[in-house]
Amino acid sequence: MATVAEIPDDNIADLGDYRSNSLWRLTLRRLSKQRSAVVGLIVLLILALSAIFAPVIAPYDPTEVLIGKEDVKRREAPCIHALGCPEDKPQHIMGLDGNVRDVFSRILFGARVSLRIGFFTVAIAAFVGIFLGALAGYTGGWFDNIVMRGMDIILAFPFLLLAIAIVFVLGPGLQNAMLAIAIVSMPAYARVVRATVLSLRESDYVEASRALGASKFQILTKRILPNALPPLIVLITLGVATAILDTAALSFLGLGAQPPTPEWGTMLGSERNQLFSAPHLVIFPGIAISITVLAFNLMGDGLRDALDPRLVRGKME
Repeated sequence: MATVAEIPDDNIADLGDYRSNSLWRLTLRRLSKQRSAVVGLIVLLILALSAIFAPVIAPYDPTEVLIGKEDVKRREAPCIHALGCPEDKPQHIMGLDGNVRDVFSRILFGARVSLRIGFFTVAIAAFVGIFLGALAGYTGGWFDNIVMRGMDIILAFPFLLLAIAIVFVLGPGLQNAMLAIAIVSMPAYARVVRATVLSLRESDYVEASRALGASKFQILTKRILPNALPPLIVLITLGVATAILDTAALSFLGLGAQPPTPEWGTMLGSERNQLFSAPHLVIFPGIAISITVLAFNLMGDGLRDALDPRLVRGKME
């Protein structure tokens, strides 16, 4: 990496940006060498494309009941012509559910629902958690005590049990389930940001910015919070997987997405008693949830290794 002496004088002011860009380029190079992260990213791209183009790929509407439209029956096993299924039978590569709806179409549209759940839930939790954690860490005093004791109260309850209680109060539904998962996820983001703010608010470069007249808002957003980005990026990636899994659990219990919404947890819950008589109704939604959660976890693990300050610092030096 270039030293300060090797950078032209008129670009000295951009040294911080230069180092930041070099750091992110190094991070991307390290990420590309993490096989698990690459596999997770490829799987996530496939899932995202499947969700985006679900109306084009899906052979049926996910809520369409096929009784009277085709010669089919309830919970019919998968039929794939290329694998020997008779040509005179309608092709349903993942079979039909108890309401005679195409499972493959519902799985594809379920990817839309699950990814939206994951990203929106984490967006709410991260925004509120980062905001409260940053203010608590920077201002300190009574506000810090109030915020962090509130987060401790949330953490005192089992994660899923508290989410169930919140949904029970608000009423069953996908939006209430997402809100409940966001509430119980906030403490993780607040604690990470607060720890970063506490460790940096008295550092030399923060004091220099304060002496030069920078406002508290500028110091917090431009000097302190950027240092919390690496752990937050990893936490957000893993948080999406957790949100998808927990919302599926709430839907399985009948507290999340309501029929006929094509959501993987709801599909599992409605057919949970058919594991031996019609296993495809449980296996395919379960595989979809497992692959999605695994992909986000692989991506999060890869990001954690790529953003490890000790490894990155060694390369930068």
